[in-house]
This record gives sequence, structure tokens and C-alpha cells, in this order.
Amino acid sequence: MTTHAVNVSNLAPTTTEDHLRDFFTFCGKIVAIDLHNTEPKTAVVHFEKPSAAKTALMLNGGTLDGAQLTVTSDTTHHDEEHEEPAAGDHIEQEHKPRAGIVAEYLAKGYTLSDSILERAIKMDTEKGISQRFLAYFNSLDKTIGSKALGENQTVSAKVQSAVSAATQQAKAVDEQKGITKSATEYYSKALASPWGQKVRQFYTTTSKQVLDIHEEARRIADQQKASGTAPAPAAPTAPGSAGAGITGGPATTDPTAPATTVV
Repeated sequence: MTTHAVNVSNLAPTTTEDHLRDFFTFCGKIVAIDLHNTEPKTAVVHFEKPSAAKTALMLNGGTLDGAQLTVTSDTTHHDEEHEEPAAGDHIEQEHKPRAGIVAEYLAKGYTLSDSILERAIKMDTEKGISQRFLAYFNSLDKTIGSKALGENQTVSAKVQSAVSAATQQAKAVDEQKGITKSATEYYSKALASPWGQKVRQFYTTTSKQVLDIHEEARRIADQQKASGTAPAPAAPTAPGSAGAGITGGPATTDPTAPATTVV
């Protein structure tokens, strides 16, 4: 099977294969990791899809275990073409906006420079938001709206006051039918919350700024804190559904704090 690889250098001596997997799994499905315990330590991360490798290259200059990573590739990786709408209630990391992915990194506690955030915004602006992601989000919007507001209703179509009322209704339905137990994905919870309008706007537009990403990171972190779980990448499920932390992994930093710019 063809894989799409990136080279990672300037690794910290304490970095393990598990640390690398936890870090790069936000980009997409990892097929294999070749860790070379040389001096200095290096690695090659193989992804299933080229878009995941492209996202990984965006993270050049990111921090793992206190070391500023150098991420390069011997080839050029492109986003997949001819994406089909999602058929189910799962969205892969590869089909999320890059700005959303870096927000997940910050919420997890990793340190990324503002230059990386700007890189993510630029990539979203150039590529646009994938049709698969839009189809997924719109489907969620309608599904949650139907449960909370009634048949054929959407959360995003309501004004903020109605969204707040819908949230209370959703909680009541939740208690009766246990929806949260079966719909634990971050996006589901976010869209049904009082600030669901902001979340939807963030993930479905490309006119973002660095501060918007920091704000989204805070929302993700607060959402996970409220639900009692730690933010995590969607591999194989959506962010926040698994992973309680990494030994030697992300720093315990404020996801809304400005990062040091990488030159």
C-alpha cells in the first residue's frame, strides 16, 4: 500500500513512538512510524492519505516534548480530489478545516506558533472547506435540531435565544433517551450548546484570524472540562472522545495564550 511520509527531525531525547503518534494523529490516519534512535533522534511518519501528510508539514516548527520540530518531505503532498459527502455520523481528521485541527492541538495543550496558525488559515482560504466536512456538519446540525426542536429543524437557523432554549430542551431529551451516551462527539455537544452558532461559523468559514483559533481552542478545552474528559484527536472518532493525556506529550499551557513566533 502506498503511504505518504514526512520526515521529522530535531526530536527531543525523551520523545517516543507513542509521543509521535499522539502528536501526528491529529493530522490523519497513521500507517507506520519509523523512529531512529540516532544522535540527533529522527523519525519518518507514514500517513494513509496525502492530505494528512500535507497537514503534518504545516506543523513545521511545532513543539513536542520541549523541542521545536522540523517537519519536511521528499515529495509534494496534495489534498484528495472528488470528495464525496459523508454517509455516516463520522468525520475523518483529513476532512476537517486546518484551522480546526490546530485549534484541537492547542486545546490538547501542545504549543504551536502563531505562524503555524496563520499557515492553517491560509491553507483553508486556498482550499476552502471540504464538501465532506460541510455535509457532515450540516447533517449534525439537522440531526441535533430535530431532536431538540422538532422534525426538520436546525440549530443554526435559530437566533441565540432560541439556541439557549433548544439546549435546555436537548438536555431534557437527553435525560429521557440518553442521547449523550450515544452521541459523545465534540461537534454534537458544541452545536447543541448556547454558543453553537459561533462553533458552526468557525468551522464552516475561512475568514478566520489567529485569535479565532485561540478562542476555538478555549471552547474545546472548556467543553472537555465540562464533560470530564480530555481533548483528543478524532482517530478513529471525533475530538474529545478518547485520550486522557500523554506522558511527556503536550505542555500544560493556556490554549488561548499567544505562542512564540517561529521565524
